[in-house]
Amino acid sequence: MNLDQIRNVYFIGIGGIGMSALARYFKNIGKQVSGYDKTPSMLTTELIESGIDIHFEDNINLIPSDYFVENTLIIFTPAVPKTHSEWNYFIERNYVIKKRAEVLGIITKDTFSFAVAGTHGKTTTSSILGHILYESGADVTAFVGGIVENYNSNLIGSGKTVTVVEADEFDRSFLHLHPNIACITSMDADHLDIYGTSEAIEASFVEFASKVTDKNKLFITKELPLEGVQCAINEDAVYKAFNVRIESGSYVFDVQTPSEIMKDLRFGLPGKHNLMNGLMAIAMANTFGTPTDLIAKAIASFNGIRRRFSYQIKSEKLVYIDDYAHHPTEINAVHQAVTELYPGCKVLAVFQPHLFSRTRDFADGFAESLSAFDEVFLMDIYPARELPMEGITSDWLLGKMTNSNKKIVAKSDLLAEIKASDAPIIVTIGAGDIGEMVPSIKKMLNENI
Repeated sequence: MNLDQIRNVYFIGIGGIGMSALARYFKNIGKQVSGYDKTPSMLTTELIESGIDIHFEDNINLIPSDYFVENTLIIFTPAVPKTHSEWNYFIERNYVIKKRAEVLGIITKDTFSFAVAGTHGKTTTSSILGHILYESGADVTAFVGGIVENYNSNLIGSGKTVTVVEADEFDRSFLHLHPNIACITSMDADHLDIYGTSEAIEASFVEFASKVTDKNKLFITKELPLEGVQCAINEDAVYKAFNVRIESGSYVFDVQTPSEIMKDLRFGLPGKHNLMNGLMAIAMANTFGTPTDLIAKAIASFNGIRRRFSYQIKSEKLVYIDDYAHHPTEINAVHQAVTELYPGCKVLAVFQPHLFSRTRDFADGFAESLSAFDEVFLMDIYPARELPMEGITSDWLLGKMTNSNKKIVAKSDLLAEIKASDAPIIVTIGAGDIGEMVPSIKKMLNENI
């Protein structure tokens, strides 16, 4: 398929974080872009403000009349139900219809492509890498699964010869990609509604790893059962971060590479998991040939990602942090980071579980990770693409938690309950629509400091 022949690009599910990055990309290169999404959001508002036409009703009459078969590409999200009217309209008329991952494969096949894989850390690692490459002058476009604070966008750069993409394991999407350099940050079980077993998801990662034929271009953590270049913190590895300390709220550390030691790198994202993400990005940029001084300058200026340990309020009296964590491992990482930064302080965690299947599959892990916090407000499960499952509820999950200071809080009562808490550190966690409540939570807390 030749994208040069495409005049229009229509998205079914344009408001997703990955889909919206593609929409921005096609708008930037001069295509006519429009689409449908189920509900308005901050992302769809930003896209509309950029000149992209979006509607929120499944109605074929709202499809632009000049989007003909011969000049239009349809991109859809797997979350769209097969009964969707617009989806069926395009199928019945033989439009070219592609998944996001297939389109990324087309875009990146003729570029030097970096792919960042892993059940955790993809967005942060790819954002840091995209930032390093962009700041160093590379002709790069990075497609990111989050809004990067430095750019207020999930798209970095507008280059045509180098690409950075998140290699998403959901629905085995990452197998469409053709990476020149790649990393795998983790292979924890997730998306068991798709894969069925942890062995199946591991096999999918092994298949992805095989796409990088030169194993000197595949970067891995030490615990992964793969052949590649190992990266580690305070352990022997080809790329090793060591002499790690915290100065003025930032990590300062050294990095051993195959040829040199990078001294006194400064990095502002908290948590050992983010330090590993930064190390992975440094290793890939170093292998690409990015000069050491430019890597150091870029890593120090990286401001983070919206909803990834994102400070909303940071004062002496109160700290409010928002994070996208939706897996027990990610919640543990949030807890590690917040307790490292604020030892001895009471922490309130507000968690909205994401998906009935994920809540069911990792209930014991969620219970254990949440119980580590001093106080927990548990919201109802956000269903996303799923229907309710009998017996799988937030009340059921609450019963598994050992924390005595815990309760179910309805969405309508959340602001009042947070206001009544005496915790000086508040963290909202989850991948559902809790992110849409962050501005109102922040406003309420600012008014009561």
